[in-house]
Amino acid sequence: MKKAMRPRVRRLYRQKARAEASEATAQRIMEAFFECTKQRWFDEITLEEVARRAGVTVRTVIRRFGGKDGLLSSTFEHIAPRIRDQRTAAPGDIDGAITRVLDLYEGLGDGAIRNLAQEPRHPALKVVMDLGRRGHRVITAEAFAPWLDPLPEDRRQEALDAFVIALDVYTWKLLRRDMGRSVQQTKAVMRGLVDGILARYSASAPWSGGNL
Repeated sequence: MKKAMRPRVRRLYRQKARAEASEATAQRIMEAFFECTKQRWFDEITLEEVARRAGVTVRTVIRRFGGKDGLLSSTFEHIAPRIRDQRTAAPGDIDGAITRVLDLYEGLGDGAIRNLAQEPRHPALKVVMDLGRRGHRVITAEAFAPWLDPLPEDRRQEALDAFVIALDVYTWKLLRRDMGRSVQQTKAVMRGLVDGILARYSASAPWSGGNL
């Protein structure tokens, strides 16, 4: 009986090893594609470049993801938890919320702006950017929940709109790229915007207008 079981155990081991190798290959491909999006317009990214960076063939990329649109969708699902962890600050931690979003934009902001510019031409890209916008709103709502939650619903949504704009990637682009402000100057401007929103919507809010 023991001898009969050995081939089965070996088969199960080989199947597990193949599955792990396949998953590792898929992750290499997605990471390679993600790196491309930081440096290239979506139109310019080719499966050949992704395959070369990942050390696989184009056929492997197509077999696993079906093409660039499928690769885009899978890559976003792959990196979304990482981005959320990087972005999330404790509710009420204003300095943490601003610092974390700026750290994220310093690494990914230029790529995000390129993708936003292209989304009208690529339905798959628009889907991903819509998810990103929703995620930004959810994380911002969580960060400012101590001030948002007590407000009536209409005022809450109005205040949340303002916070979303204050911490948006377009705000970062205006300050960092268009105006040439430093990271510290950008932080100060964003903090000023946030403090103004807090003053407008919650005069008795538990916050201090101290320096960053």
